[in-house]
Amino acid sequence: MCAGLTASLTACGGEGEKADPDAGTNGVGKLPASKIESKARTAAGGADAVHLSGSLVSKGRTYKVDMKLKGKGGTGVVSTKGSRYELLRVGEELYLKADAGFWAHQGASGGHSGDAAAADKLEDKYVKVPSGDPSYKRLSGFTDKSVMLDGLLGLHGTITAGDRGEVSGVRTIRILGGQGGGGTLDVSLEGRPYPLRLQRAGGAGVIRLEDWNKDFKLSAPDEDHVVDYGQQIPTGT
Repeated sequence: MCAGLTASLTACGGEGEKADPDAGTNGVGKLPASKIESKARTAAGGADAVHLSGSLVSKGRTYKVDMKLKGKGGTGVVSTKGSRYELLRVGEELYLKADAGFWAHQGASGGHSGDAAAADKLEDKYVKVPSGDPSYKRLSGFTDKSVMLDGLLGLHGTITAGDRGEVSGVRTIRILGGQGGGGTLDVSLEGRPYPLRLQRAGGAGVIRLEDWNKDFKLSAPDEDHVVDYGQQIPTGT
């Protein structure tokens, strides 16, 4: 009955067979979970650029981040405890930009006068963060591709493979950390096995990773837009 009918031949010949979920993929879905994680880390480490967005919980504080990162620096926005500020790092030079309300609030909470005139001077200007300032290392970490990826890409406990899914239209394989909140990582099944979505262990935030290898402009601000804060950068940032 199937003779001469292509569609029927396919149906008859495939009866009892299941479709291969890895057909047309990069093949990492067939690997053990630990190998998938290793390949995702390698792919991420070899990428020239990435866009990270989502939430992070660190030392009891929640940060919302939207950062573009590459080897020479990064740029983007960080928000925490009602404060929002932009960060820009070009090489070793780190800049912070926020509105007048931010500086007035930070100045008052830091024991400084925080008067309106000083805050207005700083509004929407880049403040260069000295490398010796206590806040430099913490703030620059948000702009450092290696620091961010090394801190994010790691599941806890025994890693197992989960279901196949999709992130922003890209097919993925999910790997899971140990039971009880070890985190999950969605790895691309298309092209290079980049990590695309991370749910951190212990409910410490969810991060999207996209625009892998997509370059972006990164340059120091004009001198006219840079001012000296004249004191230690507020620790509340």
